[in-house]
Amino acid sequence: MRSQLPLALASLVLTAPLLAACSSEPDLVIYNAQHEELMNEIVPLFEDETGLDVELRHGKDLELANQLVAEGADSPADVFLTENSPAMSIVDNADLFTPVSEKATEPIPEQYVPSSGNWTGFIARSTVVMYNTDQATEADMPASILDFAEPEWKGRVSFSPTGADFQAIVSAVLELEGEEATRAWLAGLKENGVELQNNLVVLQSVNSGEVEAGIAYHYYWFRDQAEAGENSDSSALHFFGDADPGAFLSVSGAGVLASSDNQDVAQQFVEFLTSTDGQRAMAESYALEYPLNPEASLPAEVKPFEELEPPAVDVASLNGPQVTELMTEAGLL
Repeated sequence: MRSQLPLALASLVLTAPLLAACSSEPDLVIYNAQHEELMNEIVPLFEDETGLDVELRHGKDLELANQLVAEGADSPADVFLTENSPAMSIVDNADLFTPVSEKATEPIPEQYVPSSGNWTGFIARSTVVMYNTDQATEADMPASILDFAEPEWKGRVSFSPTGADFQAIVSAVLELEGEEATRAWLAGLKENGVELQNNLVVLQSVNSGEVEAGIAYHYYWFRDQAEAGENSDSSALHFFGDADPGAFLSVSGAGVLASSDNQDVAQQFVEFLTSTDGQRAMAESYALEYPLNPEASLPAEVKPFEELEPPAVDVASLNGPQVTELMTEAGLL
């Protein structure tokens, strides 16, 4: 019996490190407001490449941005990813980011990296108008997205004001046209537009003929076409040009938290997102959002990135809180 006791103790000593390993913390914690399905596809590629363990915590743009501000230096997050860039500015303005590495920003065109250099864009969506092909032609679409606020469009155009997507479009109008013009545009949309709960319902409303046109981002239509076309076969897309606010490109952002204890790994992940391999993986995913690294591109059926004519907007200047105030004032929130 006495000879078995040391053996049992030795067994406990040997298994203790294994138990500790099983309960260890992840190498990286990401607060993710980009599409959950996309990051669940991309993050495992990074884990396979590096052998690191990543924990994704999903939420919405403004929800996670405000959570980071509330947590401050005590946040467990190492990286913040957004669907739209105004939420990145909220965190940046609270001085919670550390500059992303030059390796991360070097592949991305300058206009999609904020002037602060504290985060970077990594993927983008183009604002579009979806129109019902049985009721209208592309020539019937207005010259500017601002024209949808006019009485002639009463009951004919739908949009989803409560989502971060539309609020990012409003932030671009605010930056490009100013507060008074934005206030007037929102008042006109409230009076004349059809408010719906999300962008898929906007697409469905156009396809069914409930309305002639709907404001959203390009990928909703292209994704539906790639699947079965059930919600899009009676519609087509109109891309605004000439740097109109309706040609706005909403940029998804990636930033490293200054409070992170895993700075090297966090920077490595952002570098992976903007790398040729990471960008090509996103381009080949279900998402159909535009990669920003010129070495990657979407399938041929999606309008080429280089043919878009977006307005020049400093992504750091897009103002989420002021947009919320103006939309609340207009009765849209």
